[in-house]
Amino acid sequence: MTDAAPRRWTVEEFFAWQEGQSERYELVDGFPMRMMAGAKNVHDDIVVNVLAELRNQLRGGGCRPFTSDGSVETKPGQIRRPDVGVDCGRRDPNATKATSPRVVVEVLSPTTRDFDTIGRLDEYKLIESLARIIVIEPNAPEVIIWARGADRSWRKAVRQGWTRRSTCRKSEVTLPLKEIYDGVEFPARPRLVAEEASPMQESEPKNGRTLGPDAPSIGDLQT
Repeated sequence: MTDAAPRRWTVEEFFAWQEGQSERYELVDGFPMRMMAGAKNVHDDIVVNVLAELRNQLRGGGCRPFTSDGSVETKPGQIRRPDVGVDCGRRDPNATKATSPRVVVEVLSPTTRDFDTIGRLDEYKLIESLARIIVIEPNAPEVIIWARGADRSWRKAVRQGWTRRSTCRKSEVTLPLKEIYDGVEFPARPRLVAEEASPMQESEPKNGRTLGPDAPSIGDLQT
């Protein structure tokens, strides 16, 4: 006689249980999964920079950024906690997840690189309201953006190097790389984003500092 398979948790059961825990968890395949702790300063610095920039640009509108204390439901019964997100739905002060997530941001780490860029990416693409998925390399100025088009398909773009200026259309939100990496000292470690040729990368100027294109646009979040 074999033991019965463990019963999968519901989202409601998970959040009720999470309230009594000192650490943060995600709900994966019906079971709680503890999140990695002890992020390095470079990771935390980037998260703070992104959060501050989004808050400044979204102030007074219908969208608000949230931290990894918040969550998104990627598919029925699956709860994830991105490093930073933007919620454009009604903000219930007692809610535990975003009602209409428009953007999610992940800062890579050595232990989550493949999962963030492959497994988690596929989950995020399932969120109906999501418009942008942003993955940030912590060891070099490089950002990957997946943008959902009018036909609902996803398109990938890579931004490398420092931005010379940030330009955007009215109501659009941008994340200049110079703001994402403000005050960040890159560690002497390999990049976590795989090397790839990018048509958006510009050549290195004479002063030795690589200057990339304009900042990645998150799109019109206010409508």
